[in-house]
Amino acid sequence: MTEDPSKQYWYNLKTGAVERGYESPAVDRAGPFATAEEAAHAPERLRERAAAWAAEEAAEDR
Repeated sequence: MTEDPSKQYWYNLKTGAVERGYESPAVDRAGPFATAEEAAHAPERLRERAAAWAAEEAAEDR
């Protein structure tokens, strides 16, 4: 069973802080993550995923 997202960790895109639960507006949050450490590395994961999506789209456009 999936853990309640309000009890998981989130990365605040505005402040760079790791939060537990719904502390900030949804538009400012990335997540959820299972641990605070995973949430702290959200910017790297987001950059990696964005690069992968861009590569996929570029390949589809060819």
